[in-house]
Amino acid sequence: MKRKLEISELIFKIISYFLLTIFALCCLYPFVYAISAAISGRYYVDYNQVVLFPKEIQFNAFKEMFGNNMFWNSYSNTLFLTFYGTIWALGVSILGGYALSKKRLLFRKTFNFFLVFTMWFSAGIVPQYLNYINTKKVFNSVGIMDDKWLVVIAMGMAAMNIILLRNAFEGVPSEIEEAAIVDGATEIQVLNKVYIPMSKSTIATVALFFGISRWNGYFWARQMISNSNEHPLQVFVRLKLEQYTDPEFVAGWNKPYATDSVIYALIVCSIVPILVIYPFIQKYFAKGVNMGGVKE
Repeated sequence: MKRKLEISELIFKIISYFLLTIFALCCLYPFVYAISAAISGRYYVDYNQVVLFPKEIQFNAFKEMFGNNMFWNSYSNTLFLTFYGTIWALGVSILGGYALSKKRLLFRKTFNFFLVFTMWFSAGIVPQYLNYINTKKVFNSVGIMDDKWLVVIAMGMAAMNIILLRNAFEGVPSEIEEAAIVDGATEIQVLNKVYIPMSKSTIATVALFFGISRWNGYFWARQMISNSNEHPLQVFVRLKLEQYTDPEFVAGWNKPYATDSVIYALIVCSIVPILVIYPFIQKYFAKGVNMGGVKE
């Protein structure tokens, strides 16, 4: 019986590793293809001759993109939105999760209900848009003309992430908090010295969620930011995609590389930073979700 069990486990592992390898290759292929199409010659790209490896390697598409000042401007705007947007949203989520984790909070159940209620039902895009427009008018009235700050402030709330942090904070032993209070710690010191260090895995995971959301943010950035000089990278990529796929523009294209190569070069550059940062945070991912997603 033991022998049969070992054989069945071995078969299961072989099948699992095989399927996971196939799945990983399927996820990796689009990225490899994008790189190959970005550095391949025009003929091979236009006539779909690039399947996996690049053909007639050239880097003119990247040179054109790097020589575009609007590309670097949009890149800096995305870095601005990602950095400040993540800090603001993380701060709001930590404070919200900490408050809702306290049983002594008045109307705690009511606040938790309304927080979860926003995940079940949404007001819709139109009311949300009108709310952002009114907020923009308030910003302009007090002299804040930079629409990027509107995106940072408006996107600073995510119910799911607050719930993850609330559950993580609820998992911290109350005896540690009581000991800190006996030693004279204030509420802010308890949060900074006890809860945040003991929930760093969940906080890192939530920060990753917010960072990716802000880096890939497109729809509301395009709707709320009217100045083209303040557009983030994803909006810039979308506008270039519309331009480089226009039949009249493509018909007048006489360069030795394809318009699609420029688009793929933009796509590659837009996801490289996430690929570089993710491995350093990935170790916190599973642990953070488990800590924040399970309530004892």
